[in-house]
Amino acid sequence: MLSLDVRIPKKEYKIYLQNGLYNCMGELLEGFVKNKKVCVVSDTNVFPLYGNVVEEAVKEAGGDVFSLAVKAGEEAKSFENLEYLCREIIRSNFTRSDVIIALGGGVVGDLTAFCASVVLRGVTLIQMPTTLLSQVDSSVGGKTAVNIPEGKNLVGTFYQPKAVFIDTKTLETLPEREVACGMAEVIKYGAIRDNSLAQKLLTGEYEIGEVIKTCCSIKAGIVENDELDKGERMLLNFGHTLGHAVENYTGYGTYSHGAAVAIGMCAITKWSENKGITKKGTYNTIKLLCEKYNLPTQIENLDKMTGAAMHDKKRSGNKISIVLIKQMGESYYEKVDVSLLNEIAREV
Repeated sequence: MLSLDVRIPKKEYKIYLQNGLYNCMGELLEGFVKNKKVCVVSDTNVFPLYGNVVEEAVKEAGGDVFSLAVKAGEEAKSFENLEYLCREIIRSNFTRSDVIIALGGGVVGDLTAFCASVVLRGVTLIQMPTTLLSQVDSSVGGKTAVNIPEGKNLVGTFYQPKAVFIDTKTLETLPEREVACGMAEVIKYGAIRDNSLAQKLLTGEYEIGEVIKTCCSIKAGIVENDELDKGERMLLNFGHTLGHAVENYTGYGTYSHGAAVAIGMCAITKWSENKGITKKGTYNTIKLLCEKYNLPTQIENLDKMTGAAMHDKKRSGNKISIVLIKQMGESYYEKVDVSLLNEIAREV
């Protein structure tokens, strides 16, 4: 079993990583759930696959378990579902010493973590991500959110889990679209911090568990330095400003999060390379990676979509933080006028 430490002061936790972990994690869970009420939150796609296995592991660890499932899909990240979870958990006679487990992809993870952060003013959260995107990115770092019509992830909290359990066997049941979605975030990590990871992705010579460990290690290191997204953590938003605009404009679910981020990464890098900011050939590398892993690299009418960035969390006044690549594995962020996004979109 692989494990990583996330060392945020007074909020340290471990990431456990293994193929088939869900079938042998009773002992690991005991320290978190013994003699406690445990709510497993999942969705209608994931719970039929892994819900019973996780429930049995909780029982083996001495927990009193019940489960709730929301309808699968990006639309699940709503205030309506947040209220539903909070009310059902309160009705179960939950206490602040009890535990909520998020079993699913990024949508379930974000929604459940938000619930854990606010119900009873905060209860123990455990993340059990089942998609590639959530395993390499969203389950680590403590961001929680729901979506509103004005934009994605605009209402939420920072709330760290007590542990993250990653079973790579869950990836075997992922649809191809979800695998591609997760690969966009993996490509992001190669672009912003680890060129050797990018090169392995280009050749296809990698082991998925090691890729997940690498991504989690990069993210843990960044979050340890900047938990609340005031500086270095902004690097994790490479491609996301334009990506979120695509998601918002086209309607959540039309493009997966990963597909939208891929479009954003390609657009910003094509523009920055044309401006001499980015080393020649970097855009082509990112484009090749996106194409190799079945991700789109462009979209028509991108310039019509950038208005959504006015509601972006990274905006301050008329300024917004964007992430740029000097070369593969080397990135930085800077504040620019929001109008620059229109220029970027028009040029590409």
